[in-house]
Amino acid sequence: MSSKIIPKEQLSAYQRWELNSFDEKADAEVGPAVVLPTAEEIENIQRQASREGYSAGYQEGKGKVDAELARLVQMMSALDGALQRLDEEMSQSLLSLALDISKQMLRESLRAKPELVLPVIRAAVGGLPQANQHPHLKLHPDDAALVRSLMEDELSHFHWKLIEDGSVERGGCRVETTSSEVDATLENRWKRMLAALGREGAWLE
Repeated sequence: MSSKIIPKEQLSAYQRWELNSFDEKADAEVGPAVVLPTAEEIENIQRQASREGYSAGYQEGKGKVDAELARLVQMMSALDGALQRLDEEMSQSLLSLALDISKQMLRESLRAKPELVLPVIRAAVGGLPQANQHPHLKLHPDDAALVRSLMEDELSHFHWKLIEDGSVERGGCRVETTSSEVDATLENRWKRMLAALGREGAWLE
């Protein structure tokens, strides 16, 4: 097989090949040169990234702190409510204790000084209208005997009629007229006192 060499002058534009045409193509593919950032620009980028990271961390931390504060406020509110309930319960317990002591002291006082019934009787009768005299005075039998011995003059002057009534506890009385009635029994007076304190309860449990 023989090779045929074609002179350069006889080659067309598509057949001609030059070494420098390869270099031109390589230069075209490289494109523009890459510009690297300066040290100052790198420092600015780092500073900006640091600020952004701090801001994000601050917001995240602030959110956690706010959530914890809200939880603590809720706990304090619940504790305050519990303390108020405890205070109210203690107040009611102390009031109940004071009332029980008062009841016991009153009973003991009436046993020791049965004449304490006399001011009760005078107050009960004094609470009646002046036109309603000649009352019926209902007393415990023991108190009736005491009143007869200590208030004989008053009984005679006001024409009181003494009625012994075992249902009336010592220390109390009932005063009745044709148009009025005063209940000054211990039970009724005790109920009125409890009502003034916003409580309920019986004199005899």
